[in-house]
Amino acid sequence: MTPLLVAVGAAAGAVLRYLAGHYLDGTWHRGTLLVNVAGSFLLGVFSGWALSGAWLALLGTGFCGGLTTYSAFAVQATEHGPRRGTAYALVTVAAGLAAAYLGFVLGRAL
Repeated sequence: MTPLLVAVGAAAGAVLRYLAGHYLDGTWHRGTLLVNVAGSFLLGVFSGWALSGAWLALLGTGFCGGLTTYSAFAVQATEHGPRRGTAYALVTVAAGLAAAYLGFVLGRAL
């Protein structure tokens, strides 16, 4: 049952990632940045809630895993070249870490 929950969550997350990339990505990949930061925030919330078992499989591993994308982020950072690529990578990592922390704090408070 757990692999099915991961697959269902991942399918939903992947569709949202595709739509964000399709409609928001341009020369500065705003869609990819958005889904990575949003996914980090949500995973922080879910961790703060101490989800486990089926819920963590569906929402954490599945949905957040399908929503976020390291591979596209890495390729896009490389395509930007050394200066812009480094800036894009730093912004993405810093914003993702901050979002995960804020999500965790919020999740613990709720």
